[in-house]
Amino acid sequence: MENRILIVEDDLEIVGLLEIHMKDLNATVDSVNDGRSALEKALAIDYDLILLDLSIPIINGVEVCRELRKTKDTPVIMVTAKSEEIDKVLGLEIGADDYITKPFSIRELKARAKAVMRRSEKSAVNSAGESDMDFGDLKINVEMRRVTLDGHKVELSPKEFELLVLLAGHPGRSYSRSELLDVIWGYNFSGYEHTVNSHVNRLRAKIEPDMSHPIYILTTWGIGYRFNEEI
Repeated sequence: MENRILIVEDDLEIVGLLEIHMKDLNATVDSVNDGRSALEKALAIDYDLILLDLSIPIINGVEVCRELRKTKDTPVIMVTAKSEEIDKVLGLEIGADDYITKPFSIRELKARAKAVMRRSEKSAVNSAGESDMDFGDLKINVEMRRVTLDGHKVELSPKEFELLVLLAGHPGRSYSRSELLDVIWGYNFSGYEHTVNSHVNRLRAKIEPDMSHPIYILTTWGIGYRFNEEI
Protein backbone atom coordinates (compact mmCIF):
# COMPACT_ATOMS: atom_id res chain seq x y z
CA MET A 1 0.00 0.00 0.00
CA GLU A 2 1.37 3.39 -1.00
CA ASN A 3 2.06 6.05 1.58
CA ARG A 4 0.95 9.62 0.97
CA ILE A 5 3.30 12.41 1.97
CA LEU A 6 2.80 16.18 2.02
CA ILE A 7 5.84 18.46 1.63
CA VAL A 8 5.40 22.00 2.96
CA GLU A 9 8.35 24.07 1.80
CA ASP A 10 8.75 27.40 -0.04
CA ASP A 11 12.20 26.69 -1.51
CA LEU A 12 11.35 25.07 -4.83
CA GLU A 13 14.79 23.45 -5.20
CA ILE A 14 14.36 21.70 -1.86
CA VAL A 15 10.82 20.70 -2.83
CA GLY A 16 12.13 19.04 -5.99
CA LEU A 17 14.84 17.21 -4.05
CA LEU A 18 12.42 16.00 -1.38
CA GLU A 19 9.84 14.88 -3.92
CA ILE A 20 12.38 12.65 -5.63
CA HIS A 21 13.57 10.98 -2.44
CA MET A 22 10.19 10.66 -0.72
CA LYS A 23 8.89 8.79 -3.75
CA ASP A 24 11.61 6.22 -2.98
CA LEU A 25 9.58 5.39 0.15
CA ASN A 26 6.75 3.98 -1.95
CA ALA A 27 4.87 7.25 -1.57
CA THR A 28 2.63 9.56 -3.53
CA VAL A 29 3.90 13.06 -2.86
CA ASP A 30 2.02 16.38 -2.78
CA SER A 31 3.69 19.72 -2.16
CA VAL A 32 2.57 23.22 -1.18
CA ASN A 33 4.53 26.41 -0.59
CA ASP A 34 2.64 28.25 2.16
CA GLY A 35 0.96 27.55 5.47
CA ARG A 36 -2.61 28.27 4.41
CA SER A 37 -2.41 25.78 1.55
CA ALA A 38 -0.73 23.30 3.88
CA LEU A 39 -3.60 23.44 6.37
CA GLU A 40 -6.21 23.09 3.64
CA LYS A 41 -4.47 20.00 2.25
CA ALA A 42 -3.66 18.45 5.61
CA LEU A 43 -7.22 18.82 6.90
CA ALA A 44 -8.80 17.49 3.71
CA ILE A 45 -6.53 14.50 3.10
CA ASP A 46 -5.32 11.76 5.45
CA TYR A 47 -1.55 11.89 4.90
CA ASP A 48 0.84 9.31 6.30
CA LEU A 49 3.48 12.00 6.87
CA ILE A 50 3.91 15.76 6.59
CA LEU A 51 7.37 17.31 6.15
CA LEU A 52 6.75 20.81 7.49
CA ASP A 53 9.16 23.71 7.22
CA LEU A 54 8.86 26.26 10.02
CA SER A 55 9.64 29.37 7.96
CA ILE A 56 6.85 29.33 5.38
CA PRO A 57 4.74 32.31 4.27
CA ILE A 58 1.20 33.36 5.27
CA ILE A 59 0.96 30.94 8.24
CA ASN A 60 4.21 29.68 9.76
CA GLY A 61 4.93 26.02 10.40
CA VAL A 62 4.41 26.27 14.15
CA GLU A 63 0.86 27.60 13.69
CA VAL A 64 0.14 25.02 10.99
CA CYS A 65 1.13 22.20 13.34
CA ARG A 66 -0.78 23.71 16.25
CA GLU A 67 -3.98 24.03 14.20
CA LEU A 68 -3.59 20.57 12.69
CA ARG A 69 -3.23 18.99 16.12
CA LYS A 70 -6.64 20.28 17.17
CA THR A 71 -8.34 17.72 14.94
CA LYS A 72 -5.82 15.33 13.35
CA ASP A 73 -2.92 13.13 14.43
CA THR A 74 -1.04 13.02 11.11
CA PRO A 75 2.68 12.34 11.73
CA VAL A 76 4.74 15.53 11.31
CA ILE A 77 8.48 16.06 10.89
CA MET A 78 9.53 19.68 11.31
CA VAL A 79 12.15 20.75 8.78
CA THR A 80 13.91 24.07 9.29
CA ALA A 81 17.13 25.98 8.89
CA LYS A 82 16.88 27.12 12.49
CA SER A 83 18.95 25.19 15.00
CA GLU A 84 18.17 27.03 18.25
CA GLU A 85 17.05 24.78 21.09
CA ILE A 86 13.83 26.77 21.58
CA ASP A 87 12.65 25.81 18.09
CA LYS A 88 13.21 22.14 18.75
CA VAL A 89 11.41 22.28 22.08
CA LEU A 90 8.52 24.28 20.62
CA GLY A 91 8.14 21.86 17.74
CA LEU A 92 7.95 18.88 20.07
CA GLU A 93 5.59 20.56 22.50
CA ILE A 94 3.01 21.49 19.87
CA GLY A 95 2.90 17.91 18.63
CA ALA A 96 5.61 17.37 16.02
CA ASP A 97 6.80 13.76 15.90
CA ASP A 98 10.37 14.58 14.94
CA TYR A 99 12.61 17.51 14.03
CA ILE A 100 15.45 17.88 11.55
CA THR A 101 17.53 20.95 10.70
CA LYS A 102 18.91 22.12 7.36
CA PRO A 103 21.30 21.22 5.95
CA PHE A 104 20.33 17.58 6.49
CA SER A 105 21.44 14.40 4.83
CA ILE A 106 18.84 12.77 2.61
CA ARG A 107 19.74 9.40 4.11
CA GLU A 108 18.97 10.65 7.62
CA LEU A 109 15.71 12.28 6.56
CA LYS A 110 14.52 9.12 4.81
CA ALA A 111 15.41 7.04 7.85
CA ARG A 112 13.49 9.38 10.14
CA ALA A 113 10.51 9.50 7.77
CA LYS A 114 10.32 5.71 7.67
CA ALA A 115 10.66 5.51 11.46
CA VAL A 116 7.89 8.05 12.08
CA MET A 117 5.50 6.34 9.67
CA ARG A 118 6.33 2.96 11.15
CA ARG A 119 5.67 4.22 14.68
CA SER A 120 2.37 5.65 13.50
CA GLU A 121 1.30 2.30 12.07
CA LYS A 122 2.38 0.23 15.04
CA SER A 123 2.75 2.47 18.03
CA ALA A 124 4.74 1.47 21.05
CA VAL A 125 1.69 2.12 23.16
CA ASN A 126 0.14 -1.10 21.86
CA SER A 127 2.45 -2.82 24.34
CA ALA A 128 -0.40 -2.16 26.74
CA GLY A 129 -1.91 -5.28 25.16
CA GLU A 130 -5.54 -4.13 25.28
CA SER A 131 -7.83 -2.46 22.77
CA ASP A 132 -10.25 -1.21 25.44
CA MET A 133 -9.55 0.19 28.89
CA ASP A 134 -12.30 1.23 31.27
CA PHE A 135 -11.61 3.45 34.28
CA GLY A 136 -15.15 4.46 35.15
CA ASP A 137 -15.80 7.87 33.61
CA LEU A 138 -12.57 7.58 31.56
CA LYS A 139 -12.65 5.08 28.70
CA ILE A 140 -9.88 4.40 26.16
CA ASN A 141 -10.16 2.49 22.90
CA VAL A 142 -6.61 1.91 21.68
CA GLU A 143 -7.47 0.48 18.28
CA MET A 144 -9.80 3.38 17.41
CA ARG A 145 -7.52 5.89 19.17
CA ARG A 146 -10.58 7.20 20.98
CA VAL A 147 -10.85 8.58 24.51
CA THR A 148 -14.09 9.53 26.23
CA LEU A 149 -14.67 11.19 29.58
CA ASP A 150 -18.13 10.97 31.11
CA GLY A 151 -19.44 9.96 27.67
CA HIS A 152 -17.87 12.89 25.82
CA LYS A 153 -15.04 12.48 23.32
CA VAL A 154 -11.71 13.94 24.41
CA GLU A 155 -9.54 15.37 21.62
CA LEU A 156 -5.90 14.43 22.26
CA SER A 157 -2.77 15.02 20.23
CA PRO A 158 -0.87 11.88 19.16
CA LYS A 159 1.69 12.25 21.93
CA GLU A 160 -0.94 12.96 24.57
CA PHE A 161 -2.81 9.83 23.48
CA GLU A 162 0.33 7.69 23.52
CA LEU A 163 1.29 8.95 26.96
CA LEU A 164 -2.17 8.18 28.30
CA VAL A 165 -2.31 4.67 26.85
CA LEU A 166 1.19 3.79 27.97
CA LEU A 167 0.56 4.93 31.53
CA ALA A 168 -2.97 3.53 31.71
CA GLY A 169 -1.78 0.21 30.32
CA HIS A 170 0.55 -0.21 33.29
CA PRO A 171 -1.27 1.18 36.36
CA GLY A 172 1.01 1.80 39.30
CA ARG A 173 4.22 1.64 37.30
CA SER A 174 6.26 4.81 37.59
CA TYR A 175 8.00 6.06 34.46
CA SER A 176 10.82 8.57 34.58
CA ARG A 177 10.70 11.49 32.19
CA SER A 178 13.68 10.12 30.25
CA GLU A 179 11.91 6.74 29.89
CA LEU A 180 8.82 8.45 28.52
CA LEU A 181 10.93 10.40 26.05
CA ASP A 182 12.54 7.18 24.82
CA VAL A 183 9.29 5.25 24.49
CA ILE A 184 6.90 7.90 23.19
CA TRP A 185 9.23 9.94 21.00
CA GLY A 186 11.00 6.87 19.65
CA TYR A 187 14.53 7.75 20.57
CA ASN A 188 16.39 9.62 23.25
CA PHE A 189 15.77 13.38 23.46
CA SER A 190 18.16 13.67 26.38
CA GLY A 191 17.83 17.03 28.09
CA TYR A 192 14.26 17.71 26.97
CA GLU A 193 12.46 16.19 29.94
CA HIS A 194 10.40 19.37 30.38
CA THR A 195 8.67 18.43 27.10
CA VAL A 196 7.17 15.47 28.96
CA ASN A 197 5.99 17.80 31.72
CA SER A 198 4.24 20.02 29.18
CA HIS A 199 2.46 17.09 27.56
CA VAL A 200 1.39 15.65 30.91
CA ASN A 201 0.05 19.06 31.99
CA ARG A 202 -2.00 19.40 28.79
CA LEU A 203 -3.25 15.83 29.14
CA ARG A 204 -4.29 16.43 32.72
CA ALA A 205 -6.10 19.60 31.69
CA LYS A 206 -8.23 17.50 29.34
CA ILE A 207 -9.03 14.50 31.54
CA GLU A 208 -8.67 15.52 35.19
CA PRO A 209 -11.72 16.97 36.99
CA ASP A 210 -9.37 18.99 39.19
CA MET A 211 -5.87 19.78 37.93
CA SER A 212 -4.64 20.53 41.46
CA HIS A 213 -5.73 17.07 42.66
CA PRO A 214 -5.33 14.64 39.74
CA ILE A 215 -7.00 11.25 40.04
CA TYR A 216 -5.74 9.54 36.88
CA ILE A 217 -2.15 10.63 36.18
CA LEU A 218 -0.19 10.93 39.39
CA THR A 219 3.25 12.34 40.06
CA THR A 220 5.78 9.96 41.59
CA TRP A 221 8.01 12.44 43.37
CA GLY A 222 11.67 12.12 42.45
CA ILE A 223 10.90 9.76 39.56
CA GLY A 224 8.21 10.85 37.13
CA TYR A 225 4.61 9.83 36.49
CA ARG A 226 2.28 6.86 36.95
CA PHE A 227 -1.37 5.99 36.32
CA ASN A 228 -3.44 5.58 39.47
CA GLU A 229 -3.53 1.86 40.28
CA GLU A 230 -6.47 2.30 42.66
CA ILE A 231 -9.04 3.26 40.02
